[in-house]
Amino acid sequence: MTPFEMNNQTDVTEFIFLGFSNHPKLQGLFFLVFSVIYLTTLAGNMLIITATRISLALHTPMYYFLSNLSFLDICYTSTTIPVMLVNFFREKKTISYEGCLSQIFFLVTCAGTECVLLAAMAYDRYVAICHPLQYPVLMSVKVCVFLVTGSWLCGLANSVTHTILAATLTLCGPNQISHFLCDIPLLLKLSCSDTSLNESVLHVASATIGLSPCLFTGVSYILIISAILRIPSAQGRSKAFSTCASHLTVVVVFYGMANFNYDRPREGYSLDMDILVSVLFCVITPMLNPIIYSLRNKEVKSALRKLAGGYVIPGNISV
Repeated sequence: MTPFEMNNQTDVTEFIFLGFSNHPKLQGLFFLVFSVIYLTTLAGNMLIITATRISLALHTPMYYFLSNLSFLDICYTSTTIPVMLVNFFREKKTISYEGCLSQIFFLVTCAGTECVLLAAMAYDRYVAICHPLQYPVLMSVKVCVFLVTGSWLCGLANSVTHTILAATLTLCGPNQISHFLCDIPLLLKLSCSDTSLNESVLHVASATIGLSPCLFTGVSYILIISAILRIPSAQGRSKAFSTCASHLTVVVVFYGMANFNYDRPREGYSLDMDILVSVLFCVITPMLNPIIYSLRNKEVKSALRKLAGGYVIPGNISV
């Protein structure tokens, strides 16, 4: 497209979501299903946060990271689901240009932060299993705060970079997004300007914020499993593995869904399949995290039972 043709185009001021448009008669059912999922996600993660604050047994680095993960999941789902729920009652499912960029900013921030935070949680489990005597020093309050703050800063730096680059794109139309949310690859498809810089930065970010934490987590668990297998008693091995089983399950679910969502071939898939895959990653995964920790962790289950019974353990809140 020549500069004259680009200047002759009408700038995009809003986007139309085509997600779920293939099933107009099911809008009410979709609203009910996603409302239940959203409320379940909010309730589950809020319970985890509350339990880690009121139970002294959960005042450890592992559960400090878990409470931050729950807060992150609340932010993640709140970025997309409320807009989706409102659009189920609108014939024209739109989002403003500024709203789209805001959604991209918060989505990329949360996704990037979660990648790094899961790696920090893997490091915590590695130190606990492989260097238990040094655990109080290596995982002090200062270190835990540093790791969580670093996770958020990595996510924010990555998100600011992508959002600024996305804001420089020339969007001449069409303004239809074949999805229920705004994402960088979807916006690049609508651009009539050069997207090579955006794509290059996207590849670099995928390697640094996505692949690197994943590899770090994988190496950590190879070392953890090797250390567990060297424990002589079966009871000791079972106890050691139970302390990291929940986190390992969350990691497998998160990276499995992320890989399927972003790294699968884009050709040959219907709109419905694209929507289903994104729902699994963006909507279902944040709902599953508190369920996984509740089902596979005795300390969390005990704290939640006490919380449900109105039993509160007094004491100061600490990491």
